[in-house]
Amino acid sequence: MSSEIPSFRVNGIITLEDLKKYGLLPPEERLKRGPVAIAECPEKIPCNICVDACPSGAISMESIIELPVIDWEKCTGCSLCVSLCPGLAIFVVDLSPPDKALVTVPHEFIPVPQRGDEVILLSREGKRLGKGKVVRVYERNKTYAVTVEVPKEYAMEVRAIWVEKEEKNQ
Repeated sequence: MSSEIPSFRVNGIITLEDLKKYGLLPPEERLKRGPVAIAECPEKIPCNICVDACPSGAISMESIIELPVIDWEKCTGCSLCVSLCPGLAIFVVDLSPPDKALVTVPHEFIPVPQRGDEVILLSREGKRLGKGKVVRVYERNKTYAVTVEVPKEYAMEVRAIWVEKEEKNQ
């Protein structure tokens, strides 16, 4: 048994390397075929909302305290799991468009972005990655799922957005 402590246990942030190491990322070929969910849920806690939320039966768990497993061949990328995950730990990534990527992230802040808005793209660490365009917004269970167009090189990094609001002079 390895005594190595996963990085998310040290700094609270799961890394792309962690996701690769633990087999939590879909194969590149699947990402290029269309939208697919990615569960970045590293902690074994009693939660299985995503299992019941998935209309295609693509998410399963051995028990209520195990990590969710996504069958990437069954996943349609519908995004229902994104807005229902209480840990805000599920995202949908789509690398099928030729010149951009689409990433769906959970969003629980005000203001709520609207389709066509330009937003700031944020990494898992909260660092600014650039700007993206909102292409879809829907709400379920008081959490919004926001799909943004992002540069392909940021598809596996964008995990949140920030709506920059202009302040009005008074």
